Amino acid sequence: MADHDRLALMSGKADPRPGDGSTSRTRLDRGRGALGPALELVHTGRAPTRAVLTAELGVTRATAGAVAAELEALGLIRVDARPGAAAGSQGRPSHRLAVAEDGPVALAAQVHADGFRAALVGLGGRIVATAPGCETVDADPAKVLASVVTAGAELLSETGRRCVGAGLAVPSAVAEPEGLALNPLHLAWPAGAPVRDIFAEQVRAAGIEGPAFAANDVNLAALAEHRHGAGRGSRDLLCVATGHRGVGGALVLDGRLHRGSSGLALEVGHLTVHPEGRPCHCGSRGCLDVETDPLAFLTEAGREPGPEVSLLQQSIDLIRHHYDDPGVRTAAEALIDRLGLGLAGLVNILNPDRIILGGLHRTLLDADPARLRAVVADRSLWGQSGGVPILACTLDHNSLVGAAELAWQPVLDDPLGALTGRT
Repeated sequence: MADHDRLALMSGKADPRPGDGSTSRTRLDRGRGALGPALELVHTGRAPTRAVLTAELGVTRATAGAVAAELEALGLIRVDARPGAAAGSQGRPSHRLAVAEDGPVALAAQVHADGFRAALVGLGGRIVATAPGCETVDADPAKVLASVVTAGAELLSETGRRCVGAGLAVPSAVAEPEGLALNPLHLAWPAGAPVRDIFAEQVRAAGIEGPAFAANDVNLAALAEHRHGAGRGSRDLLCVATGHRGVGGALVLDGRLHRGSSGLALEVGHLTVHPEGRPCHCGSRGCLDVETDPLAFLTEAGREPGPEVSLLQQSIDLIRHHYDDPGVRTAAEALIDRLGLGLAGLVNILNPDRIILGGLHRTLLDADPARLRAVVADRSLWGQSGGVPILACTLDHNSLVGAAELAWQPVLDDPLGALTGRT
């Protein structure tokens, strides 16, 4: 389809005369409700060709072609009309579909105990640009949120990309619908800080277009991994991860993030795994949060944390480069056993079809996968009946990618309305 035909279709002013233009418009009108589902299929890599798109949408080949053409006209995907046929294949090869590498981006932001990171993320979960920042996160959320939004605005200015919206990942449960950070235990923020509203205000002040969202960092990591990483294809996905401090969990059920009645589901960090263990911020003792995070590992290994890099990076480096040290190995095994106990309890309750681990937990899995899997299998009913796959998260900065997913969701729901104001 020619460019002027695509633009005419997008504007709703296609030539009404008989011929290819009128036919294409009719097909597109029939398939306009398929624009969002089609974009999500390409976005998640489930429709690499127009033939697969046609089958997944359950529409005619011509309608799928018109839908793909409109998404291309919106600058969201690219259609390769002349792909090379695979060796040994028969018949005409189908057009290949891919996200547009030079298309719009979402601003993704993450705040953690050691500072922040900003990124621009395109469709497909692809990070276009990123900028880390280290600063003391004091009691006023507006200060660090202003810094991370400023960093994001600079990335947008440098790249010249269109922004569809912004998403923020924070190390706290975020209550809905108010967008309040209820328990930022490892930050100096007051409980109940209205982080979503503060973030949205900073985004508007920076002149960045589109809606702004905020959510828990591990929830967003799970969402990103389910769409683009180790969780792809899972129906009931459990994610457990360490950040710079503490432990979080998330659950994806039937392809959707399970938030609970008010956004506070899966606070797995406060499962007791060592009754005589360390006091926890929540008031209990021996919680997963304080028994299997980076500080717990460094303490268990008898290492004094240094100021040069984050606790998370210090812990990962120690395991990767000094695992033959008896003290390091013993500390890692202690954390693996406690993590396995917590995972077994979650498996008994949730019966997931896959577990993915991030942060320090991913490194512990890599260090001794057999030990961790054995603990989970021995302590869980479902583990004994066949085992649950335990995999490492595969995406770098998955919480950032998940934050971008929040901003991309309105576009995935209604590409035409989100980008042009038309429905």
